[in-house]
Amino acid sequence: MPPFARLGLNSISMVVTGDQARDAQAALAQASAWGFDTESKPTFRVGDVSDGPHVVQLSTSEHAWVFQLHDATCRDVVAELLAQPGVVKAGFGLGDDRRRILTKFGVEAVGVLDLNTSFSERGYRKEMGVKSAVAVLFNQRFMKSKKVATTNWANPVLTDAQLVYAANDAYAAIRVYNALGLDRVGMRSSRHEPSL
Repeated sequence: MPPFARLGLNSISMVVTGDQARDAQAALAQASAWGFDTESKPTFRVGDVSDGPHVVQLSTSEHAWVFQLHDATCRDVVAELLAQPGVVKAGFGLGDDRRRILTKFGVEAVGVLDLNTSFSERGYRKEMGVKSAVAVLFNQRFMKSKKVATTNWANPVLTDAQLVYAANDAYAAIRVYNALGLDRVGMRSSRHEPSL
């Protein structure tokens, strides 16, 4: 299969400061759905507990923002974005992400749609994940580097490889969401989750 066309660095913004976060918030406000994912510094010893997420990624179908969470104002903006009603945050395998967000930010992520649920409702028996979803919908191969996945996401400066990896997890999610036609359905107001 041909490779999935990933976002390049020219379509990815690293968000570190409060001002950058507010700019990202204004740009994201133009979209009704975002691809969503998080990254946390890996733990390698038994009993270690992650204090992640250390990075939150949000993406439209044209641009992705990778938020680092060292700055207090940046964290506050990310919390506002995740708690914002009326916007779908679509991703894969988000149960752990939601728990960590509640612990770290003290907010419930609203409007979260785990795309695995969308596939299971369409008759797919196994959990899809981003790689399988891209293969099924686009007949393309989504490349994920295990080496990059296990790097230190709490570093004060992310590498270009980390930026591209993180951004494209969120970007692929919004592409899958749009390809499934989920952008044409409304929100369940009672549960603050997408209606499928």
